[in-house]
Amino acid sequence: MFRSLFLLIFLISFLGFSQNETYQVINIGLNNENPHFGLSYKEADDVLFTSYLLNRSGSIKISSAEEGVLTLYSGKISEKGNIIDVNALQIDGKEGITHITSACYSPNGKHLYIATTYSNRKIKPKGNYKESNFHLEMGEYVNGVGWTNFKVLQFCKPIYSYGHPAISPDGKTLYFVANIRTGKQMAKGPSDLFKVNISGENAYSEPINLGSKVNSYSKEMFPSISADNTLYFASNRPNGFGDFDIYKSKMNADGTFNKAELLPEPINSKQDDFSFIIDKQNKTGYFSSKRSGGKGDDDVYYFTLN
Repeated sequence: MFRSLFLLIFLISFLGFSQNETYQVINIGLNNENPHFGLSYKEADDVLFTSYLLNRSGSIKISSAEEGVLTLYSGKISEKGNIIDVNALQIDGKEGITHITSACYSPNGKHLYIATTYSNRKIKPKGNYKESNFHLEMGEYVNGVGWTNFKVLQFCKPIYSYGHPAISPDGKTLYFVANIRTGKQMAKGPSDLFKVNISGENAYSEPINLGSKVNSYSKEMFPSISADNTLYFASNRPNGFGDFDIYKSKMNADGTFNKAELLPEPINSKQDDFSFIIDKQNKTGYFSSKRSGGKGDDDVYYFTLN
């Protein structure tokens, strides 16, 4: 049974930010015992997220690797911030994609970027690689088939992992995490935030590390970029509230980023907080958290900023 939409509400004025700003955080009715994460917006009233694929009996569908199948869902935003009318995205079964951790649409909605592994994929890379390595792919929608014709982004090298795609509002920059270990742009921690410039369909620059004002010697995960070019992401660096915490960094006119700032409670908690997205007006949004008082695994929380 779902508890009330308004099960968990925090109101707090936060230090280090405007004294007039407060966050209100709500555990929404979407949540249950399964995880919900990997959030992104499709449109102003539509949210994309990752959770387990369920079979007709309501139990978790298991892949040939005996793992739960993680797939994408889309739902509409209600007036009170709940995510309703939820449906699994139609993905071409011939693609063999059974493990999607996050995704985002291109601004024109014609393409879907996903983070997945090489397990069960019909096309395998050449040379040495681990099937468990994540990489980024882009697909297109075909009526009657669903999302299909996925292609690995050309800059993804199979010896490294790449994940959590997030595209800029103008469609010219793709952000992601990676553990690249060579060259001047190599990751300093287990996973850093990177970007590539998009110059055409499946035409990208080499990965560019976002630098020490954003990245740390810890893990950076789940980036998103807002309409006003503020980068949000999660990190388990020291001096946070708990495990993974949510940070933000404002982009400068030259494309560089200011020093990352830790978001306050109640956005952050003593447990994992991540997958933060905010609307074009910077007034409402969502994030995932494993904080106490939740309904199951990773829950989605709706917030308003006043």
